[in-house]
Amino acid sequence: MLLSLPKGLARIGCTAEILDVVRQHENGSMDILTVGRAPIRVLDFFTETSLLEGRVEYLQDREPPADAPTDRNLIELYETCHTLVFGDYPKNLDGPGATFPSYVIAGTLPMDLPWKQQILELRSETERQRRLVKYLRDWAPHLQNAAAARAQAAGNGHGLN
Repeated sequence: MLLSLPKGLARIGCTAEILDVVRQHENGSMDILTVGRAPIRVLDFFTETSLLEGRVEYLQDREPPADAPTDRNLIELYETCHTLVFGDYPKNLDGPGATFPSYVIAGTLPMDLPWKQQILELRSETERQRRLVKYLRDWAPHLQNAAAARAQAAGNGHGLN
């Protein structure tokens, strides 16, 4: 999977696992549900066919996973933001991808795609987590204000129901 940008495709993306074929169209195209897996860099695009194909390299992080306090802080912020956005506690931090929670978090929350692309391009879990902590720390108050406004709008407008 690669992000489509106004000036072409991003060169950093990830492999995708197809989880479900949601719908098959008469023209042969499909609506599919996928999940991102391993980060990749496109080295060359092939133009011999109408399908987008290329040669890629798999990317590895340059250092071990983040320190425990940063990891814990990120998880707490993620749980808060996820609950405010989706009205439910996140259940996707155990299982595939749990070694790199930054990928799971950036892939789950509805953040701007260019910002998610920046996270994907970093080759350090520590740096990804630090940037996500800063982003979520700034974002959480906005989510809380939006949730409070929705709750007040659903009531009689006086804040006490």
